[in-house]
Amino acid sequence: MTITIRQEVKADFNTTENLIKEAFAELDFSDKTEHKLVARIRKSDAFVPQLSLVAIDNAEDIVGHILLSQIKIKDNTQSEASLALAPVSVLPDEQNNGIGKQLIHEALKIAKGLGYQSVIVVGHESYYPKFGFKPASLWGIKAPFDVPDASFMAIELEDGALANISGVVQYPSVFFE
Repeated sequence: MTITIRQEVKADFNTTENLIKEAFAELDFSDKTEHKLVARIRKSDAFVPQLSLVAIDNAEDIVGHILLSQIKIKDNTQSEASLALAPVSVLPDEQNNGIGKQLIHEALKIAKGLGYQSVIVVGHESYYPKFGFKPASLWGIKAPFDVPDASFMAIELEDGALANISGVVQYPSVFFE
């Protein structure tokens, strides 16, 4: 199967939100509201339209989605822009076919091209390291909530981008509504 990745457009929103619901429906760690988070992010200042991507199959159906949105890493003296990867979703019948991998690679490539320097993710500690994510604590970056160290990760899109960055990630309020 050939997958095409393109920017999500407004006409995709309902389909994408249903896909996200379906993708997380059977997962124990999910609160089943990821689709609502995506809808809130789209209406916020954190939304970067170029970083909301869909995967299209041969039948022109949307089978996957990824969203990266703006966040900040703050300490007492500085505030650095970054991105949050949340969520990446693939229809259950299409999972384990490399679609999520393609979405992540493309989103990171576009983010780098837009000038972003880093991405933060709360995710599975054995999945995201395949893409270069490492525990954010290696850079002194902390989550604003309780999460296992191995699940709170960061990636530098430019070598050394996080070398002088530390602090707590500030997610937009839409993440907590």
